[in-house]
Amino acid sequence: MTDAANWGFETLQIHAGAVSDPATNARAVPIYKTTAYTFNSAEHARNLFGLAEFGNIYTRIMNPTQDVAEKRIAALEGGTAALLLSSGQSATTFAVLNIAEAGDHIVASSKLYGGTYNLFRYTLAKLGIETTFVDDQDDENAWAAAIRPNTKLLFGETIGNPDVSILDIRKVSSVAHKHGLPLIVDNTVATPFLIRPFEHGADIVIHSATKFLGGHGTVVAGAIVDGGKFEWSKSDKFPGLTKPDPSYHGVVYTEALGDGIAFIIKARVQLLRDIGAAVSPDTAFSLIQGIETLSLRMERHVENASKVAAWLEAHPQVLKVNYAGLTSSKYHEAHKHYAPKGAGAIVSF
Repeated sequence: MTDAANWGFETLQIHAGAVSDPATNARAVPIYKTTAYTFNSAEHARNLFGLAEFGNIYTRIMNPTQDVAEKRIAALEGGTAALLLSSGQSATTFAVLNIAEAGDHIVASSKLYGGTYNLFRYTLAKLGIETTFVDDQDDENAWAAAIRPNTKLLFGETIGNPDVSILDIRKVSSVAHKHGLPLIVDNTVATPFLIRPFEHGADIVIHSATKFLGGHGTVVAGAIVDGGKFEWSKSDKFPGLTKPDPSYHGVVYTEALGDGIAFIIKARVQLLRDIGAAVSPDTAFSLIQGIETLSLRMERHVENASKVAAWLEAHPQVLKVNYAGLTSSKYHEAHKHYAPKGAGAIVSF
């Protein structure tokens, strides 16, 4: 086939990250149902554990089927690397804990999925991480005013669940970068078919892959994708990435791996190792199957949601419809800019 860098979205969703099985030449991705792996030599084992080369050590941390799913999601988002986890909540939690700890602070839009709001408002607070919620996510001054010296990140949803708001990614990322902070966005509702946040300035993307990436209601999974452009090593705000990790042979992730993949590798070999929110090979395989039809499903989702939203808006007993695809929506212009192929599948009223 041609160079993967030139593949279109539909080709990536079917082929990215996959090669013929080296042992059998099987074309479809196998389900590698194993917990452990052999090493070619003592040096090979040393290199794997020392992050000098990549490979499989233990399925809690990495599995070949999982690897294909991760590479495919990263390719669709235009990122450098991805980490597949056991749920979307795990992905959100890991993304925050990867750079924030007790005594730190984060800033988030108030237009969040309820589970994310609870995580930030209550559970992270128990861990000593405080969250300030920005009520008007369109107000860049409100974002800037919420930032403190101990702030570690800004967070929002590209398409809000359930109010179908559209985050002005460029505006919020500009605020974040002026303060030396990354913007983390949840792209679950949009998927990379509708919005590719890295192209607009976001730094880390997360997904509840349970929803539209999986698409069939048969798997629970989450994903974190690194855009590879945030320069962690240029700041003293992220010592977990730029200082020796005593729990992993004293490695400095940005020095050993570079800024492009340090965030994902740290989340894998430190947080996933310790917290264990691993995805099974079977789940990774089902997710791969779902992603193969992502573009087709999202097109139909948008078509159906648009018709339902228009019908509801015309109904005399409906006071308000939240759907950015409607011209009456305050987010309609943002929808045309960030998500010209559609405002997603969620309609609320």
